[in-house]
Amino acid sequence: MRSPQLELAYEVVDVFAAAAFAGNPLAVVLDAAGLSTARCQALALEFHLSETTFVTAVGDGGYTVRIFTPDTELPFAGHPSVGTAHTLVRLGLLPAGTVQQHCGVGVVPVEVSDTGARLTGGPVQLRPGPDPAALAAALGLAADDVTGRPAHLVGCGIEFAQLEVHPAALDRAVPDRRALAALLPDVQGGVSLLARGPGTEHTVRVFAGGLGWEEDPATGSAALGTGVWLAAEGLVADGTTGYRLHQGAAVRRPSVLEGTVTVEAGRAVSATVAGDVHPVARGTIAVPA
Repeated sequence: MRSPQLELAYEVVDVFAAAAFAGNPLAVVLDAAGLSTARCQALALEFHLSETTFVTAVGDGGYTVRIFTPDTELPFAGHPSVGTAHTLVRLGLLPAGTVQQHCGVGVVPVEVSDTGARLTGGPVQLRPGPDPAALAAALGLAADDVTGRPAHLVGCGIEFAQLEVHPAALDRAVPDRRALAALLPDVQGGVSLLARGPGTEHTVRVFAGGLGWEEDPATGSAALGTGVWLAAEGLVADGTTGYRLHQGAAVRRPSVLEGTVTVEAGRAVSATVAGDVHPVARGTIAVPA
């Protein structure tokens, strides 16, 4: 007699979305402590979203999670952190307030509200990036499409190349996957294209290395890096400054990410990103053999 197939509960939520069916969708698989890496990866491929999270432990004011794209495991990511923390609180598995997420980069705090969550990034990362003109070419853009500011490698848990372009160039970007992989061989996050707008409202497009350089609808980890980049370029003053990023319109998933960066003596020391979370589906999924 064939034994019953093991199934796990999951939730699907839209993260950094003003309403459901926008933002970046995330699958949150619950009670995943016994899953091997191979099974996690197979399930992430089955969901085929930007990321799927696997909650392996919950308790003592926090939780442990593994984060997978359809192709690889990540040590940290923004929209999975915001979406997973909010889901666990909404389900009553953790109390509201600040919860501690244990992931590949260590412990990061996530402050959960009724409508969403705010993630505080890990240690600030900042180092020189590739030549801006070369990076622009790898995105199908010309040298005069960039503003001339450096393409720093920035992050708060996972690195992205941040390239500033003129607003008119943003919609014309088309990634050359081989060229990007050659320019950014050790950059796990990808590349974030930034078109600064008036005041603190900006627009970004993110091509994620973990997704084979496909475009991501909303990228919290890249948004943290944007704050680091703004500080490195002297575009924000000492203290804590807020900024809002619009992303995802090019893939019909409009997203809004609310960031802050804290600067001391001209250097970023921390960054946060927040957004709303909307539950859209739940169910069970079979565990691969």
